[in-house]
Amino acid sequence: MAESENNQGQQAAPFSILLQYLKDFSFENPQAPTVFTRERQQPQLDVKVDVTVQQLAENDYEVCLHLNGEAKEDGETIYMTELVYGGVVRINEVPEEVLQPVLFVEIPRFLFPYARSIFSESVSNGGFPSVMLAPVDFLDLFRRRVSAAQAEAGEGEGAEKEAETAEA
Repeated sequence: MAESENNQGQQAAPFSILLQYLKDFSFENPQAPTVFTRERQQPQLDVKVDVTVQQLAENDYEVCLHLNGEAKEDGETIYMTELVYGGVVRINEVPEEVLQPVLFVEIPRFLFPYARSIFSESVSNGGFPSVMLAPVDFLDLFRRRVSAAQAEAGEGEGAEKEAETAEA
């Protein structure tokens, strides 16, 4: 009896990751082999991170983490890497108001260490010093996405009002 009461008190996890995979990958070393014959400095690495979500079924989603990195030395690109790391997740009875944060914040937090490892290994396998990407603040990334969408919606409404005024 105590076991069934205990099971009823426990809630299901808000999501489960069904599958993880490397969806797309590219590493370019445009100056090889000359880049390895000259004295090297520490390259300046710029990494852009994005998250995309696609609904696959009623409760199943594909969440993709996009990591695009470009390393420059004296203004010249010495390597570029593009990585899309995906996961298929099943959402379990999550309230509608927290669905987007779960998809764009929580799930990317789980996927990021795997994508970061692939990114780092690709740089090392390309002949460059290994890179350890800093953790990403997916909550901040999500907030910026929401702000941009709200600003875009606000601009659209303003344009519509201007058009209505011009027609009148």
